[in-house]
Amino acid sequence: MTSTDAPAAIAPAPPVLAEVVRSGFTEGHHRGSLVLLAADGSVERTLGDPEAPVFPRSSNKPMQAAAILRAGLELSGERLALAAASHSGEPFHLELVAKMLAEHGLSAADLRTPPDLPLDPVAAEAYLAAGNVRERITMNCSGKHAAMLAVCVRNGWDTASYLDPAHPLQLLVGQVVAEAAGEPVAAVGTDGCGAPLMAIGLTGLARAFRSFVLAEPGSAERRVADAMRAHPEYVAGTRRPDTWLMTEVPGTLSKMGAEAVQAVALADGRALAFKIDDGSVRALGPVLARALELLGVDAPVVSRIGRAPLLGGAVEVGEIRATF
Repeated sequence: MTSTDAPAAIAPAPPVLAEVVRSGFTEGHHRGSLVLLAADGSVERTLGDPEAPVFPRSSNKPMQAAAILRAGLELSGERLALAAASHSGEPFHLELVAKMLAEHGLSAADLRTPPDLPLDPVAAEAYLAAGNVRERITMNCSGKHAAMLAVCVRNGWDTASYLDPAHPLQLLVGQVVAEAAGEPVAAVGTDGCGAPLMAIGLTGLARAFRSFVLAEPGSAERRVADAMRAHPEYVAGTRRPDTWLMTEVPGTLSKMGAEAVQAVALADGRALAFKIDDGSVRALGPVLARALELLGVDAPVVSRIGRAPLLGGAVEVGEIRATF
């Protein structure tokens, strides 16, 4: 740098969304960005930079499921919910994934998900205790992958390359994501399950969820939203916040993603999306609960989702709590 060059501007740190308080002492912070949309779709509140592109991770799954429907696969009910799921790996999840594969002449060997244990810790302990090992079908994205493979069989598309970003299905996914978000895809990466991953801003993510709950009945987007809301236990699991929220607040569409991403749309079009920068899911519940409160959601499930105690010697000595 010469003497006449100005120093590069340093971007401000994202705001603190949650703090970690142990024994009355604040020992850490979780920063990030958040957006709240009013029922008419206008931006009601922002924190940080919700326009900056992020990888929504599994919060993109409703859009991926809508693309599968647009490509011609007939799915409904629990099967469609599972196509948009990050399932817990409970027995009823794995049984339905196996059925979905068999219905199209496929097997777990056709999946390109990485072998994994059930996402839910209780289910994982039971799975291991039964003498099982990591399998592709047990990975939390196997329902989505089963549906992707099924639509390839239906259309005569190559199944071996269904995760290639240039595959017809993945090109359609990118189109659906951009349409729902109302903005172009900023980058394409690879998700933890191996599928292509489309980056959009948090405001675009909130708009996408809003568009799904307000879509015309019978459209691919509305069919996905309706299936997820009718069968939330297949979207997540019996011990997961997405399930609790969609069960206890009728009409709500909710989907978390890895690296602490969350998107929610209420039945009337109010919506939210946020990402915690450090990817810590331990702060997701408190931030989600506070965002729901700011949207006017008044239900016991909000307190349940927001509770994040800290333990010391197996005794509760503090909490993670939202700061906004």
